[in-house]
Amino acid sequence: MALTRLDKFLADRTPHSRSDIKKLLRAGAVLVDGKAVSDAGCRIDPDAQEVRCGGKLIRGGTHRYLLLNKPEGVISATEDRDHKTVIDLVPEELRIKGLFPAGRLDGDSTGMILVTNDGDLAHQMLSPKHHVPKHYLVQLARPFEPNYSAKFESGLVLSDGMHCLPAQIAPLDVPGNFALVCLHEGKYHQVKRMAAAVGNHVEHLHRVAVGGLILPPELPLGGCLELFHKDVERMLKTCETLDLRDQIVMDFSSYSINAGI
Repeated sequence: MALTRLDKFLADRTPHSRSDIKKLLRAGAVLVDGKAVSDAGCRIDPDAQEVRCGGKLIRGGTHRYLLLNKPEGVISATEDRDHKTVIDLVPEELRIKGLFPAGRLDGDSTGMILVTNDGDLAHQMLSPKHHVPKHYLVQLARPFEPNYSAKFESGLVLSDGMHCLPAQIAPLDVPGNFALVCLHEGKYHQVKRMAAAVGNHVEHLHRVAVGGLILPPELPLGGCLELFHKDVERMLKTCETLDLRDQIVMDFSSYSINAGI
């Protein structure tokens, strides 16, 4: 990365104003490679140097990747006049200009959603041709039937005639008619409409994985954490439904509590 002014770097990546940053610099609260810096115009290389402000590591790089555990009633949008959005859930210290949700979850659905300012990554995740799997923990109104798996894998036709790509559904060995659904696309209300197409109804939907990255079961609804490059790479890889099913069953109590099921 090209060299950039220290005060601009901090202003872009922290909630502090330029005047706040000058005060922090004068107070010795800004460290570059472990040494206090007081010069706002000092030029740094964020990719090669470590910057801390008030004891917190301020990450460089152009892009930011945040994982949110979306609660019910929060909208997958950058702004909304009537509802809280996923951007409103991002802590001030993690905010950066240009953040948006990569994909969406319905307002009444919960779980994993990526917030980023990286449009190229969002396209890779959302385009059906890249086949990035997305897994959902689903509570059905009625018991799982064995023929559901074959119907999902054959590519269901929805009530409006829309054809779905082959998908997977597998029952979970826990009380309450739970199943794990894997999609490689994201049509409107797709999981709910697919369940209706096989004669069932979705009571609750909680996204638990994108690619090979799994939602931490201990992350509470509304919780947010920063992802690193290894996590982002994992999001673009395949995670087998059967392997994931075993882990979801093992962590089911945590998911059910944090998802409000």
